[in-house]
Amino acid sequence: MSALRLLRLIMNGILIIDKPEGFTSHDVVARVRRILETKKIGHTGTLDPFATGVLVMLVGKATRLARFLDRDEKSYEATIRFGFETDTGDRTGARRDTKYAIRNTDVEPKVSNEKVRNILPQFTGEIEQIPPMYSAKKVKGKKLYELARKGVEIEREAVKVKISALRITGNQSRDNNFKLEVVCSAGTYIRTLAEDIGREIGIPCHLAELRRIKAGKFNIAQAVSIEELEEMSEAQKINRILVPMNEAVSHLPGQILTTEELKRVQNGMKVDASFEGENVQNIRLIDADQNLVAIGKYMKQEQQIQPRIVLINQ
Repeated sequence: MSALRLLRLIMNGILIIDKPEGFTSHDVVARVRRILETKKIGHTGTLDPFATGVLVMLVGKATRLARFLDRDEKSYEATIRFGFETDTGDRTGARRDTKYAIRNTDVEPKVSNEKVRNILPQFTGEIEQIPPMYSAKKVKGKKLYELARKGVEIEREAVKVKISALRITGNQSRDNNFKLEVVCSAGTYIRTLAEDIGREIGIPCHLAELRRIKAGKFNIAQAVSIEELEEMSEAQKINRILVPMNEAVSHLPGQILTTEELKRVQNGMKVDASFEGENVQNIRLIDADQNLVAIGKYMKQEQQIQPRIVLINQ
């Protein structure tokens, strides 16, 4: 077996990919699988094909950590364009006629930085959104976009999301674009946000550009392109950009295991522990070298941790 193939077999960790425009998240997974020559690749937080930016990829045993990462807060650079809505809510869709349609030449006098800035506080904090038809959300077992592609539109229940920060980052452009920074909870629809801002102002609007710059603790500065990943793989330098599993879940409280406790955890057995706080549930169990051994469930009454996911066996 080649040294490169052996290295790929033992890779476990997180890769941050700068997803290119035109790729689905599934496309990126397929490319990374081919580059790393492993099937054990997953991702958290799907990005639309026209969007770019941070896509968190899970490699090897790290695929088992998805449940602890996919609800993290996200940050985006978004460009919204006033003048018309589309059937998808973004620039990839067909222009949609609305009761308040307006000619592009009439937009500029009616929309200004000040007007947009004044409306944004209404969309900050906990708000409700109607999921767009062109989304992967399932209703009665069917993905909404599958119905939308057949021309079917159904009623959708509003969902609660949280927008922590929302601000203008650039002046109005000649093509009626406004650039926004959005910090929000997972599951927030930026396309819906763009439409709702337009409807509040009274001028139809859609999402023109979207770039994710942060997902949880991972940011765009850590990201590599698919081409860069391929080059690093060929040079056997993947470990330079692979985020260790322990670092990836460092937001969870941790406990360093003794030699005896390590053996118990590797065999799925409980270990003693004591943590303060009502909401402490998942605990990182790590060895003396700061390697993530397991994720355990803290049982407060028993003051013990039951391993849930064991990542390093004897």
